[in-house]
Amino acid sequence: QVQVVESGGGLVQTGGSLRLSCAASGFTSDNYAIGWFRQAPGKEREGVSCISSRDASTYYVDSVKGRFMISRDNAKNTVYLQMTSLKPEDTAVYYCAVAENVVVLLFSLCVSRHEYDYWGQGTQVTVSS
Repeated sequence: QVQVVESGGGLVQTGGSLRLSCAASGFTSDNYAIGWFRQAPGKEREGVSCISSRDASTYYVDSVKGRFMISRDNAKNTVYLQMTSLKPEDTAVYYCAVAENVVVLLFSLCVSRHEYDYWGQGTQVTVSS
């Protein structure tokens, strides 16, 4: 049974930091991508960052480059999203998702929610001004 569980959200002031965790397990593919998405009220879900299981390649959307960093701990089957210099516009529910059978990770796949097979329930991140 596939499980994708996010944690680490919360309330933080502008300029603060948070680290989100995504524990993903139970899927069969050895080659997969794990992505972070976010959805603010009234907006569509957007891709933020992703990482490949095969070669640890990563992508980021422009709005978070230099502020967010994605990493993985294979021993713990966990992916992290370290968020720094947070802004009020980063406020959203953050979701972790798994795309199976990804041999070559492309940015177009990274940010396309339709490419992902399994989703977590989300964790709220609120940045106060």
